[in-house]
Amino acid sequence: MGLQQTEEEKHVLQQRAGEGGPQTGTMTECFDCDNCKESLYGRKYIQMDNGPYCIPCYDAHFANTCDECKELIGHDCRELYYEDRHYHEHCFRCFRCDRSLADEPFTCQDEELLCNDCYCNEFSSKCIACEKTVMPGSRKLEYNGQTWHEHCFICSSCQQPIGSRSFIPDKKDYYCVPCYESKFAPRCTRCKKTLTKGGVTYRDEPWHKECFVCTGCMTPLAGQQFTSQDDNPYCIKCFGNLYAKKCSACTKPITGFGGGKYISFEDRHWHHNCFNCARCDTSLVGKGFIPDNDEILCRDCSNDL
Repeated sequence: MGLQQTEEEKHVLQQRAGEGGPQTGTMTECFDCDNCKESLYGRKYIQMDNGPYCIPCYDAHFANTCDECKELIGHDCRELYYEDRHYHEHCFRCFRCDRSLADEPFTCQDEELLCNDCYCNEFSSKCIACEKTVMPGSRKLEYNGQTWHEHCFICSSCQQPIGSRSFIPDKKDYYCVPCYESKFAPRCTRCKKTLTKGGVTYRDEPWHKECFVCTGCMTPLAGQQFTSQDDNPYCIKCFGNLYAKKCSACTKPITGFGGGKYISFEDRHWHHNCFNCARCDTSLVGKGFIPDNDEILCRDCSNDL
């Protein structure tokens, strides 16, 4: 299972100041405020597109209201702007620790502004291995409701980071696939190599399908009828040729497979369909018969001798 990587988005603070803003200056000639019409002679003023304004008029008509303290943000204050809201520099602070966010990375959580430390302490997950906070933007892995730093999620056997590779959980441990196979996977009875999928079981022992073959002809036996001799598997043909009784009539092996039955008399054996009178070919299964040297005869043929 064979975990996901996430990255917290950081908001960028926008500051309204500097180039392109209103210009402040002084006048020594006759010059009036465009709003109150009072002379700007020897006073500071701010030049707007439609004319000059004295400082009180500029603040009254053009200054923004701080979203935090609800007071005007004067021309001489550093104004901070975030998501259509304006703040005094000293009002733009963390909701939890009251720390200024003017020059700090921050996150907005449910419309609350939080410094990076407060956000991590309250909302970021902790690594199950080292118990430290998984910082926003760092690489992490998640599995079964738990979180790890990427470098903390390691194989319980080789102690190497698993990273994006496949892994296998075992109770509270996690193993990379090579270590798990080496430690836990069964091994083929014949080739002794790891058996990871498929395979067959014979005498409670695991085998690769390609390794489970007839002891005689080496034909694969998986999915085929087979029998055994001295705990060794044999295909039907090899077993019949090597170990099965031979029919006294047709001389072919009597294997008993496929529902076949056989009849024995003294040291001789016959297939059911081969147990016939040597003279008239009548089946003698379930009937009386008379042995005549190497032959067997029905009563009628025996009486004709």
